[in-house]
Amino acid sequence: MLRRSLTLALLLATPLALHVEAAQVRELTWSQLIPADAPAASQAPAPLHDLSQLADALAAESAPAATQQSPAAPVVQALDGQDVKLPGYIVPLEVTEEGRVTEFLLVPYFGACIHVPPPPSNQIVHVTSELGVLMDALYQPFWIEGPLQVQASSSELAEAGYQMDASKIYPYEMPDS
Repeated sequence: MLRRSLTLALLLATPLALHVEAAQVRELTWSQLIPADAPAASQAPAPLHDLSQLADALAAESAPAATQQSPAAPVVQALDGQDVKLPGYIVPLEVTEEGRVTEFLLVPYFGACIHVPPPPSNQIVHVTSELGVLMDALYQPFWIEGPLQVQASSSELAEAGYQMDASKIYPYEMPDS
């Protein structure tokens, strides 16, 4: 009788344990969005910031858009549909009357797509969010969580290799060393 009860308890607990594990969010780094066998041209470049030219930032905003480095870079198909969290910077596409960014590009470094050429498409995630993020908070990095879709999208600023409907957005904090 005890053996039957234990077996029944294990059978009932297994689906629950699988559901809990499936609900876990996978933390990604930007390099994990690039296939291991991707050509060098579609690899993530170093940010192109020249700090000596920060005073020219406003002038750069009125200049013609820079050409994207690799607008059709290969993506990691295995990430499609996974619940993930990814840190990055927000480049606004849609802003509400209340000053909330509800559609944006998530990029690996500050200023990408605005002051410097956009990174390869496999380093850009097109994100939508019902709640959004206040415009005045965009100078800091954020964690974005939600189901990742391996699907290209196009905006006036750049081509993105991934899309996400954000379920959570919160400030990124450096881990304690």
